[in-house]
Amino acid sequence: MAKFNLKINGQTQEVDVDPTTPMLWVLRDHVKLVGTKYGCGIAQCGACTVHLGNNAVRSCQLPVSAVGEQEITTIEGLSENGNHPVQQAWLEIDVPQCGYCQAGQIMSASALLKRTPNPSDEEIESAMNGNICRCGTYTRIKKAIKTAVNAENV
Repeated sequence: MAKFNLKINGQTQEVDVDPTTPMLWVLRDHVKLVGTKYGCGIAQCGACTVHLGNNAVRSCQLPVSAVGEQEITTIEGLSENGNHPVQQAWLEIDVPQCGYCQAGQIMSASALLKRTPNPSDEEIESAMNGNICRCGTYTRIKKAIKTAVNAENV
C-alpha cells in the first residue's frame, strides 16, 4: 500500500492503495465518486472515461501511480449543476436511453471540444471512437456535440 495525494475535481484527496490500483476503483471505492462507470475493464468501451489534465483517458487501465500531479476530473466535477454546455446539449438533444455510457461519452466529448472548439465530423468520430453505446444513440451524440459547439464556455 502507498499514500497518494490526488487532485480530483479541484479537491485534494488522500488515498492509501496499492500503486497498481486502477483509478476507476480509487474513484468509486475510495473517493465514493460513482458517476464513472465500469464497463469492460480493458479500456475498450469508454464508460470509465475521465479527464487526466485536459485529456480523456480510460480510468479502468490507469494505475493510480501514473497520475502524479495531474488533476483528475470526473463527470461529477465537469460542472456543479450539470450546466456544462455538453451536458446541456445532451439534454436538449435527448441523447440518453439507458444512460450507462453517457458519463464516459460526455467526458470524451468535453475533452474534444476543449482542444478542438469547432471539430469536423471526422474529428468528432475519431474522438468518440471507442466510446460504445449499447443503445446505439451515436447520431444523437454527434448532434449534441455539434449543438455544444455553438454554446459558450465549452
